[in-house]
Amino acid sequence: MVKNISIKPLGDRAVVLPLKEAEKTKSGIILPETVDKEKPAQGRVTAIGAGEKIKKSGLKKGDEVVFEKYAGTEFKIGGVEYKILKEEEILAILE
Repeated sequence: MVKNISIKPLGDRAVVLPLKEAEKTKSGIILPETVDKEKPAQGRVTAIGAGEKIKKSGLKKGDEVVFEKYAGTEFKIGGVEYKILKEEEILAILE
């Protein structure tokens, strides 16, 4: 039996579900994993801490954000990979 786990980040942190990058270009060229390693990554916010900085940022659950590729701490729950990011590691909110 799989237990339903919820995560509540502490302080000025957010839990983000990283979005998969396109592995093909529009013209159909398949990109290897080694391409564009330094580009920022995108993800969807699934939980937010109660810290003052993160409240002031206007970040909310469901927002799509941009963050540095190697930022945060990765972890898995039920085979799904998430990241816990500090407020300052989130570069932008996509609108």
